[in-house]
Amino acid sequence: MQQSKPRGRAPVVTDAAIRRVAATLLIERGSDAVTLRAIARELNVTAPALYRYYDSLESLLERLREDFCAHFAEQLTAELATVPDDGVVQLFAICRGFRRWALTHSREFTLVFASPGAGDRRAGRRFDEPFGRIFLAAAGTVLANYDIVTPSTDAIPPELREDLVHFQTELLAALAESGQKFPAEKLDLGVTYLMIQIWARLYGHVTLEVFGNYPIPLDNPEILFEAMLTDLGRAMGLLVD
Repeated sequence: MQQSKPRGRAPVVTDAAIRRVAATLLIERGSDAVTLRAIARELNVTAPALYRYYDSLESLLERLREDFCAHFAEQLTAELATVPDDGVVQLFAICRGFRRWALTHSREFTLVFASPGAGDRRAGRRFDEPFGRIFLAAAGTVLANYDIVTPSTDAIPPELREDLVHFQTELLAALAESGQKFPAEKLDLGVTYLMIQIWARLYGHVTLEVFGNYPIPLDNPEILFEAMLTDLGRAMGLLVD
């Protein structure tokens, strides 16, 4: 009687392997290529085998966001090590590093900063992440050592005040947890409002450049970016003519 062949052992799947394959698919083929079925196919397993680690594709994408953000923070930390230990210089270096990373890692940038899932969390949550902590450290140094020119609280639209108060509370908590030492009273609603405006201009410029959505063609977008940083520095009283 012919004996049946022994069944082979199923491939061992690890969390690290799943994330590695998912990251490769996203970077090389784009977000539409990242599916549980495609990942399973690359790992030579069935899709249900992945549910041991992730209950949905969105939970896996969230982990990828964390991984990409951590890798970006490591790169930015290495770059900042070569920059003078000055709050303003470091803050602008972070802005430049953010743009540079977004342009060279456009698909990772899209997942972390420009996808629907990335917007589900409150803005203050960003400061618990590696990139947020780096930005917060530089901002805390600037707040502690410079007299920032901020909008008058009277200039803040009343409809924004409640949201700004929530954001201010989250920022203060994040600063306290990060060990930053600066007068908490400096982080008033005017500073909070200014931080939102700075982020909107920085993020808006970078996003337009990454996706090629400038309203006019630019031979050198970096010139416009540097002009924006200069304007921000002057508006905050950090740069003088």
